Amino acid sequence: MRDETHAEADAFALDERLRALAHPVRRQLVADCLGAPRTAGDLVARCGLAAATVSEHLKVLRKTGLLLLDRDGRFWRYRADPDAVRATARALDRLVGAAPGQAGDRPT
Repeated sequence: MRDETHAEADAFALDERLRALAHPVRRQLVADCLGAPRTAGDLVARCGLAAATVSEHLKVLRKTGLLLLDRDGRFWRYRADPDAVRATARALDRLVGAAPGQAGDRPT
């Protein structure tokens, strides 16, 4: 029973991360934060959207665990959680690998 509950929780978390990454601005925010931690102001400047809009996107990404928020002196910096990003990518790889006709017989 416990393994089943854990698997359901993992599936739910993956669903939430995929929903979050379905938006192009959120994908860009994650990519920007993979390279280096960024302040909200940095991210607003990079994507050219209103601060309130970026703030909402950051909130979604933090809720899913794709972004983490760290204190750096007087500043708060967002950084991508590489483990969460990798886990999401691995889940997609497994999905592609499980698709009929996809394992090794792709046209070149």
